[in-house]
Amino acid sequence: MPDRSALRGRDESRCPYQDFADDLPRAARRCRLWSRAVYPVIFSIGPLTVYSFGVMLAIAFLVSGNVVQRELQRKGMDPELASSFVLWAAVGGLVGSRVLSFVDDWRGFLADPLAFIFTGAGFVFYGGLIGGFLTVSWVIVRRGLPYWKVTDCIAPALAIGQAIGRIGCQLAGDGDWGVPTTLPWGMSFPNAIIGWEEWTRENNLPIDVRVHPAPVYETILYTLVFLVLWRRRLTPHPDGYILWMYLLLSGAARFLVEIVRINPKLAFGLSEAQFISLAIMAVGAVMIWRGSGPTPAERVAPAERRVS
Repeated sequence: MPDRSALRGRDESRCPYQDFADDLPRAARRCRLWSRAVYPVIFSIGPLTVYSFGVMLAIAFLVSGNVVQRELQRKGMDPELASSFVLWAAVGGLVGSRVLSFVDDWRGFLADPLAFIFTGAGFVFYGGLIGGFLTVSWVIVRRGLPYWKVTDCIAPALAIGQAIGRIGCQLAGDGDWGVPTTLPWGMSFPNAIIGWEEWTRENNLPIDVRVHPAPVYETILYTLVFLVLWRRRLTPHPDGYILWMYLLLSGAARFLVEIVRINPKLAFGLSEAQFISLAIMAVGAVMIWRGSGPTPAERVAPAERRVS
């Protein structure tokens, strides 16, 4: 989800997209076909409403759990641990995501705390990642499991879970869209579940302006990250390596997508997510460098080499 301040009203004289709106060709404003890709609500039966984001989030957890289960079994550990990891990742992720949303919009939180807490919007991905990482780490340590070996089982699941989850963001139109564009795959979000009309109005843009479908970009990039990790897991590597690769590659993916997203910039033209991306990329790169010596399969004593 975006920072709420990205969707909040702005002074029209300072609209960052005004030049684009003035020069936007009429043909580029019509994208009704693409707009139909936004389906926040799948169906409603009486008081029951099924949201596309919730469905995709559930699928993401199920697929991620299956990936973790397969990896645990492949490495000779109890595959049933996967359900515990997924449960605690969900709990920690929701709490962490909400906490970071409070930090991002502290004034909004203080103005109406109850509404802010119980709204279905305003979740922040990196808050969820940190929260889920902490709770799952607690489970791993508490059960006395080999920490880095287990986290290597979880890393590919994180990537594919992100890829599927962003499909939910795209279907819901939850504020993760990008800046205006005239590219042929640009689309509008008039049926978005949050913020589209407010955002276009405050930026003097037509309701059907085309923007970068940033969640689609993330789905593509995170799928590629998953494929790289899934292939690399079968080659000799020190424990923890797959996790560090995940941090490096997923951080780079998010950094690139943020270039076209509407999130506000904090400093040096970078958003909060980009600063966090740089931090986790640095951690991943340093740890890969530190562990770039011989892998367990390559640590063979000289005497053994002579015998072979």
